[in-house]
Amino acid sequence: MKGNIVWLLAAMWLLTACGSVPLTGRKQILLVSDQEVLTSSLTQYSNFIKSAPKSSSSTQTAMVKRVGQKIAAATERYLNQNGLASEVKNFAWEFNLVKDNQVNAFCMPGGKIVVYEGLMKIIASEDELAVVIGHEVAHAVAKHSNERMSQEILAQYGAQILSQSLSGKSEAIQSLAGKVYGVGAQYGVMLPFSRKHETEADYMGLVLMTMAGYNPDVAINFWKKMSAGSGGSVPEFMSTHPSDATRISDIQKALPSIKAQYGGK
Repeated sequence: MKGNIVWLLAAMWLLTACGSVPLTGRKQILLVSDQEVLTSSLTQYSNFIKSAPKSSSSTQTAMVKRVGQKIAAATERYLNQNGLASEVKNFAWEFNLVKDNQVNAFCMPGGKIVVYEGLMKIIASEDELAVVIGHEVAHAVAKHSNERMSQEILAQYGAQILSQSLSGKSEAIQSLAGKVYGVGAQYGVMLPFSRKHETEADYMGLVLMTMAGYNPDVAINFWKKMSAGSGGSVPEFMSTHPSDATRISDIQKALPSIKAQYGGK
């Protein structure tokens, strides 16, 4: 009887923990509060940014910040106009360029975006940079980190997490955050999202960059360059993404409707 009650309570708990992704409407399970996610991610980000050498290129750094702020402004405008104004408080935007030759970029919850100099070597324009930053901002807006942490909770604890959720789970969340944010990778921060998340971020990123006034058509050539330049080894930035052919096909299919619906915003 006790076991049945636990499972019933767990089922009720999961039902109340459902959310929807902005722009796509996909349902997701979010078992961790926004504040817990932001607190744990800020700790990881702060540790990273203290040790990571900033780029010495003032021109490229300014470019990253300029494109980032335009996409951030478009993101907040969308949230405010679509009944999601309460979400804006979760973002304290920060865009940094790091001195490292990795072809990489990553996002942390709360709007902490980092681009590596190695990626800038294949960026030909602000529009192409907007493809990357839009994609990373989309991860934050879609709360993919929260969803990954929630998946880890379900995988590790199952119904047992119910008791933890009722008694407070800060310690458990910190432990999970270390796993989700990939502590131990270079500089201590990586977010290997699932292919489902990556495909969703591709789409949402195109929408956000379009709303910010950038040309989403460049995404096709940009991802072709990423594929051609990988030399047979997949960069970390692309490691969990769909295949190049699938991504490009999905982008080509999505572009007409994205430009028609969001091009004037």
